[in-house]
Amino acid sequence: MKPAPFRYHRARDVEGATALLAELSDEAKVIAGGQSLVAMMNFRLARPGHLVDITGLGELDHLGVGADGGLRIGALTTHHTVETAPADRLGAGFGVIRDAMRWIGHLPIRTRGTVGGSLAHADATAEWCLLALLLDAELVAHGPRGRRHIPAGEFFFGYYTTALDPDEILVEIVFPRPAPHAALTEFAERRGDFAIVSAAVDLAVDGGDIHGGRVALGGVDAMPVRVPAAEAVLADGGSFRDCAEVAASAVDPPSDGGGSADYRKHLIRNLIERACEEAMSR
Repeated sequence: MKPAPFRYHRARDVEGATALLAELSDEAKVIAGGQSLVAMMNFRLARPGHLVDITGLGELDHLGVGADGGLRIGALTTHHTVETAPADRLGAGFGVIRDAMRWIGHLPIRTRGTVGGSLAHADATAEWCLLALLLDAELVAHGPRGRRHIPAGEFFFGYYTTALDPDEILVEIVFPRPAPHAALTEFAERRGDFAIVSAAVDLAVDGGDIHGGRVALGGVDAMPVRVPAAEAVLADGGSFRDCAEVAASAVDPPSDGGGSADYRKHLIRNLIERACEEAMSR
């Protein structure tokens, strides 16, 4: 199919982009890599009257560790840029972010798709959404009223819904601290398909002993979720298998074309345990 008619606008800078969005209101959508939006438009699942193209805003394409030790990623940085970033540019302790890129679609998608686009699209199974929640990322939005910093835990509202106002664009994502013992894994029917379930953990390790951690899941709700009950198991010195069992019991995943709720719980048990083992081996 072809998209419904729309008007195309090319932004010259961030201020111009947000001014256009403020003028056009709910009729406009921001387009960057377009790997999700264009597909939805072709199927008429999205019918924006206006597209505001921000691909020319080079100041939003950057990747590096700041003076505070946090990893800062511009919204227009592509998945492939992160995937191929050298260790000195990505920073020690952020290997989980680079390694997670292999789960995103196929190479052409990773080459065109952007970090900010994935987060703003807010697919419940997207790797960037899960990483942001797991690692307490801060999402920086810019609008006519200036910039605001949104914690990842307050950014996702549900299916394809975020805290971004209609006249705001995402400009940067900040991962505030290294996560040397973190891992993300997932399962899909075919390589490159959307994940049926994705799982990520960030273990707190001291002297070879685990004294806590964070556990997050994708594909089990309208947005990625933390699993406090499973995190409590890690804090109490429980095994990875116990953590996985509790995680599966603590959520109520949907039954749909991807699989039944019981099937998703089975995947959770396997994926959480696998992610814990991988994180501990780093």
